Amino acid sequence: MTKVHDLETPVVTIDLDRLEKNIARAQAMVDAAGMKHRPHIKTHKIPDIAKMQLKAGASGLTCQKLSEAEVFIDAGLDDDLLITFNIVGQAKTEHLMRLSDRVNKLSVVADNEDVIRGLSEAGVRHGRDVPILIENDVGFGRNGVQSPEAALSLARYAMNMPRIKFEGLMAFPTTGEKAVDYFNRAVELFTADGIPLPILSGGGTPALMTLADFPMLTEHRPGTYVFNDVMMVHSGYASWDECALTVRATIVSTPTGDRAIIDAGSKAITREQYYVKNFGKVVEYPGAVVANVSEEHGILDFSGAENRPKVGEVVNIIPNHCCVCINMHDKVYGIRGEEVEIEWPVAARGKLI
Repeated sequence: MTKVHDLETPVVTIDLDRLEKNIARAQAMVDAAGMKHRPHIKTHKIPDIAKMQLKAGASGLTCQKLSEAEVFIDAGLDDDLLITFNIVGQAKTEHLMRLSDRVNKLSVVADNEDVIRGLSEAGVRHGRDVPILIENDVGFGRNGVQSPEAALSLARYAMNMPRIKFEGLMAFPTTGEKAVDYFNRAVELFTADGIPLPILSGGGTPALMTLADFPMLTEHRPGTYVFNDVMMVHSGYASWDECALTVRATIVSTPTGDRAIIDAGSKAITREQYYVKNFGKVVEYPGAVVANVSEEHGILDFSGAENRPKVGEVVNIIPNHCCVCINMHDKVYGIRGEEVEIEWPVAARGKLI
């Protein structure tokens, strides 16, 4: 059997014991809240991991793009999928309808009339209903209608369009008092108008910690929890011991006493920072960080660490954002201890359409 130290660097490894515990933990949290669990597969892009999530109790899957969903449908994951990205243009709506022929249920989201109209026209062309959720901006400042009143107005529009099946509301992320107030007001408005809301969908891994604040939600869509990363530790959701994904990298130079260079740069680790500093944590050297990255070089700062590495030494880097990191690798390796147990192609890597 292949050993971890036999793998050429840079390479992504997944601690299978941690992965399994992470999946079980999140499922238990959503179950305890009385919600359905619809994990987002953009974090891992690997059908086998989605199968693990479904086996643990997930009710369906969330995808971000059509081509991403197609990979999972090809792998036999064809029961209940939700695509949480506005689908715009006839080429894409035709793609959607082709995929919908192959699944038990394929739902989408919309936050404006143009998107709904295009979905309606596609549904009419193919004689098929298109289930949709209205996307709401509850504070993230990305997609989404800006108020519960706007959500109600758009829902009314959707319900009057042929072949559109309005099923509820969704948002990302669902954390904080603003989001609570938003959903409470939305439920109040829709109830007064006599419009059922069978699905109220929340999302985000840190939001798993505040599910009790959202008793109105029917499902939750976390993604990063399967692996965890620097951001999840910073948010308080995970500990370092719950980070399943690391990038193994080799020290190739030690130009100064406090600086070392690894063979994993922005093309292996990512430059994403979001709300954290630096570009990753060095597992073997507490206090050391990935201070900067260029395309192929990672620059490690050891000024906060007690010890120093040697050229040729292999270290494990926990990236800031595991979702982007995995999308840059053709394959990853599932490990237990020092043994490589499985090699997984990142099947949906680069599926951006």
